[in-house]
Amino acid sequence: MKTEGTTAEAPPGAMGHRQVLESLSGLLLALLVAMISSTVVSTALPLIIGSLNGSQTQYTWVVTATLLAATATTPIWGKLADLFNKKTLVQIAIVIFVIGSMISGFSQNTGQLIAARAFQGIGVGGLQALVQVVIAAIIPPRERGRYNGYLGAVMAVATVGGPLLGGLIVDVPWLGWRWCFFVGVPIAVAAFIVLQRTLKLETVRREGVQVDYLGAGLIAAGVSVLLIWVSFVGNSFDWLSWQTAVMVVGGAVLLAFAVLVERKVREPVVPLHIITRRTPALAIIASLAVGMAMFGGAVFLGQYFQVGRGYSPTEAGLLTIPLMGGVLVSSTVSGRLISRTGRMKPYIVAGTITLVIGFLGLGTVDHASPLWLVGVAMAIVGVGVGMTMQNLVLAVQNTVPLRDLGAASASVTFFRSLGGTIGVSVLGAVLANRVTADLSTALHVPAGSASTGSVSALNLKALPPDVQTIVHTVYGDATAHIFLISAAVGVVGVIAALLLKPLTLRTTLDVETPSEAPVAR
Repeated sequence: MKTEGTTAEAPPGAMGHRQVLESLSGLLLALLVAMISSTVVSTALPLIIGSLNGSQTQYTWVVTATLLAATATTPIWGKLADLFNKKTLVQIAIVIFVIGSMISGFSQNTGQLIAARAFQGIGVGGLQALVQVVIAAIIPPRERGRYNGYLGAVMAVATVGGPLLGGLIVDVPWLGWRWCFFVGVPIAVAAFIVLQRTLKLETVRREGVQVDYLGAGLIAAGVSVLLIWVSFVGNSFDWLSWQTAVMVVGGAVLLAFAVLVERKVREPVVPLHIITRRTPALAIIASLAVGMAMFGGAVFLGQYFQVGRGYSPTEAGLLTIPLMGGVLVSSTVSGRLISRTGRMKPYIVAGTITLVIGFLGLGTVDHASPLWLVGVAMAIVGVGVGMTMQNLVLAVQNTVPLRDLGAASASVTFFRSLGGTIGVSVLGAVLANRVTADLSTALHVPAGSASTGSVSALNLKALPPDVQTIVHTVYGDATAHIFLISAAVGVVGVIAALLLKPLTLRTTLDVETPSEAPVAR
């Protein structure tokens, strides 16, 4: 039996290439199913919400629920990996994912779907965290690079193939949208079986590990309260109201308690002693901005093409290829250039500026914009994302001691996911309010109503042709506003990137000089 050794980084004995590939196959299947669970739904979501007669706010929360649950639980899964058998934890995460997927597929209304997606997000968080942990346990650091191509292939299949698969599923009459959730189940089951047969890991507990459940719970609760407020303010209640006061104050208090907890616990979810250093702090700010802009903007592109332009889900998936293609190409090219020159800051700055330019381009589109213009703007956004996302993590890893590497990397990833959650929720709320107001004016219905009678405006097939035309126009024109907001958020990332110190890739495994001093003096 192969063992993990005495630490998480230790190789499990003399493990050959074939043995590693056999174990890695199950891990890659698990990672694929986690990533594709979001991308396969992206192009199908307008039809799903329309079929369930849901609202624009509910559309947003189907995405937000999964992101928030995955973000909050990822660091907890990572800590559990230091206490319990990693293989067992991965399989538990797969089971949770499968249960959440099945419940999502059988949902009868949007409320059930949102709850099921949140439960599914717990499993997604586990798979995202644990796959990386297990790979570190079975592959020595010096050999890990040769397997990065397999991880890149999985990312490519999920990011490019997911939207196409989702569009194809909902366009095939004998399948239907419920199979967007069912399709991942057999892949997950196959991953479970492969891991059971090929992955051999002994339980190695690290002494003194503490799981910061309270900190993670407070962060998730505080962010959730504020996101719920953003989703409903201006629609269900006024900006100046008792509901606003309760939610804003309540969310702020929860986050304040979270900071106090993180300062006192020995192993916090968010290590304040790391994120207050200059480079990690600026990288986190930039990651928040990139996450908000990328996730927030990309989630609504599928809706723009279908509801705003009238294309089918499959066509919408094809039309988003420039975005994903830009990410894959620029991340590969910039990564090689950084490895060759050792310089990171110029590429990070260029990436954030490119991201802003791309969103400014998308901010000019409407329901009649030429598709080539939309495609060029999406490709520019993708190039910006590809040049910044992983390089910001690399910038942090390059400036912290080896002992803080895991915590620092997890912090950047945590805040990027958190930024994506906030971005989807905030931009979705802005879009919902804008669409509601414009539809109310165009359809001459009472203010605050975005539907026609008992039929949701997203359920296009159930609407009369003349009303469908109005909905296309309103959604096509309103989407540009959230892209302009994404551009404004991206400017924050540009400023943070410019303030970074010149960064050169170190050639040693650990830093040779003392850590940076904290920003706060």
